[in-house]
Amino acid sequence: MFASQGEWRRAYEHLRAALDSAREENLRDALTGAYNRRYLDQRLRTTSGEVAIALVDLDLFKRVNDTFGHLTGDRVLQQVVSLLQRDLPHDAFCARYGGEEFALVLPRPGAEAVVDAARARVARHPWARLSTGLSVTVSIGVARDLSAADELLYVAKRAGRNRVACRVQGEIRLIHDTA
Repeated sequence: MFASQGEWRRAYEHLRAALDSAREENLRDALTGAYNRRYLDQRLRTTSGEVAIALVDLDLFKRVNDTFGHLTGDRVLQQVVSLLQRDLPHDAFCARYGGEEFALVLPRPGAEAVVDAARARVARHPWARLSTGLSVTVSIGVARDLSAADELLYVAKRAGRNRVACRVQGEIRLIHDTA
């Protein structure tokens, strides 16, 4: 429309805004609004500096879908993303890594505390408001790369779920408060 009226600058700005919007949509998960795996992979290839990667998995999520239905499961995923993103450092981000797995990429110093706070927010959230009897927890592995974070995620799950597993001076450490 703008081009047909000879308003080339406005036509260009309109087209550029549309392309930027499409590019952003291409990097976001449609259900949760978190970044998607493509964005995560791109950022990890280009990230310089020391970062921590936290792999987050919803504990026993299949039970949520089987017991409360897939619509409730979708709402849980959306709420978990919101809880994970809350209070992240400005240069951190959340991406959907798989079905019910998410990755947090954040600055290394203090990452474990930030991640455990996110774990606690999920555990303490009033899930029963969404559906009576519903409770949700997450297990998290924190490391410098995805492979190590994945290994630590399973350490957290085997240790009883609702925990953060990380390495401190080469030793595996489990973080979990019972409050």
